[in-house]
Amino acid sequence: MESITGTVSKVKILKMSERPLLFFKLDDVSCLIAGHSLNFLADVEDGMRIAVAGEYNSRKQFVVKKYAVIGKTKI
Repeated sequence: MESITGTVSKVKILKMSERPLLFFKLDDVSCLIAGHSLNFLADVEDGMRIAVAGEYNSRKQFVVKKYAVIGKTKI
């Protein structure tokens, strides 16, 4: 599992379901998060610094397994 730290931008909901699929950019890396995505939406907004851990998929998108906000969360 790799980890990346950076600034969040362009948070978008790709698919609404029981576990929504979110897309966001972490600096220049495209990221996807499904697990804990509702908590992610509540905690994070554009411009916040976070650290994420996960793996790249076949499309070179980083699939997030864990995340941590650096500093204060949104709520």
